[in-house]
Amino acid sequence: MKLTQRKYQSDRDYWNIRTFLREVLLANDRREIGWPLYRWDYWRWHINENILKFNLSAAVFMWEAADGRLAAVLHPDGAGEAFLQVHPAFHCLELEVAMLSAAETQFATTQANGSQRLVVWAHEYDHVRQDVLKRRGYTKGKPPEYQRRREMSQPLPAVPTPAGYSLRALGDVGEHPARSWLSWKTFHPDAPDASYVGWEWYANLQRAPLYRRDLDLVAVAPNGTLAAFCTLWYDDVTHIAAFEPVGTHPEHQRKGLGKALMAEGLRRVRDLGATHCTVGSYSEAAGALYASLGFTAYDVSEPWVKEW
Repeated sequence: MKLTQRKYQSDRDYWNIRTFLREVLLANDRREIGWPLYRWDYWRWHINENILKFNLSAAVFMWEAADGRLAAVLHPDGAGEAFLQVHPAFHCLELEVAMLSAAETQFATTQANGSQRLVVWAHEYDHVRQDVLKRRGYTKGKPPEYQRRREMSQPLPAVPTPAGYSLRALGDVGEHPARSWLSWKTFHPDAPDASYVGWEWYANLQRAPLYRRDLDLVAVAPNGTLAAFCTLWYDDVTHIAAFEPVGTHPEHQRKGLGKALMAEGLRRVRDLGATHCTVGSYSEAAGALYASLGFTAYDVSEPWVKEW
């Protein structure tokens, strides 16, 4: 089937891509062969809006069938990497080659020695893509992403809240500075405080269509400060929930706060109607935590790297 390539044009395309990603996930039996919907929302309204600031019309490419049906989407996550979202009904060698050619032209970054470098992500069982990548000079890199999942029909674990702490949803905008500072100290524990860029970014995150404040959870320390967090994204169309991100301030780690928050999150999305839940991990420690909460099944997405 002949496909037409074009660039992203407007917010209408944003919403069409959301519908497309839902269709792809369901067609793949809810396996994350491509991005789940929450990750597109999170990228658009946080990663891109607050950090990367790509021009979407230059960063997102679409392939459409003659009837207007969306067949594939190509976009970066960060600089120098590419994600290829393909509906299984259109998955073929010709389309993979076309998308990789566009990715190499549009997304490769220039290195200090003048060479070009690109990272392309592929599911471990996507042999068509892997064969094309090998023939084009890519080699498998590290680390892979473990896309963990659990069915919500499994019993929920009973996890006690550590003594002196309490769990609740994030407050209103007045609590954005504390929530932002918690993220900073969690993900940048060794960075100087002078590098902190402020809290205004959180308002953009909350603009994502799937965002719900009742699923943006925090653990409060005995002294009233925020000690840990986890945000869930729930799609009431597919009944799929996802955790992103999960973290604990270095001063409050190894107390079970992350596990307690995730258990509370699982209870909340179950009560909303979720039948499936996912979380991504890159480290053994994170994988062990998620497995203890029932996320024992997983897929693997692998980075493939080319320099030329």
